[in-house]
Amino acid sequence: MSGLKVNFHKSDVGAIGLSEVDSMVFSKCLNTGCMAFPFKYLGITVGGNPKMVEFWKPIFEKINSMLSTWKGKKLSMV
Repeated sequence: MSGLKVNFHKSDVGAIGLSEVDSMVFSKCLNTGCMAFPFKYLGITVGGNPKMVEFWKPIFEKINSMLSTWKGKKLSMV
């Protein structure tokens, strides 16, 4: 309806709960790449251990950098 299409050259297939062989079959069928775990999606590691500090470190750094620029814009010298 909308005319949007999937760009299979930029897409990858990853499956949770399936064997690697099944994931490879799906990626060959769709003519895409195959993702290995852990991978990043929207900046968050999928397949990582959220109980580990290293899992959250990139997110904390990104938020910290965003806050530092916000503080610089809102800080007044008057």
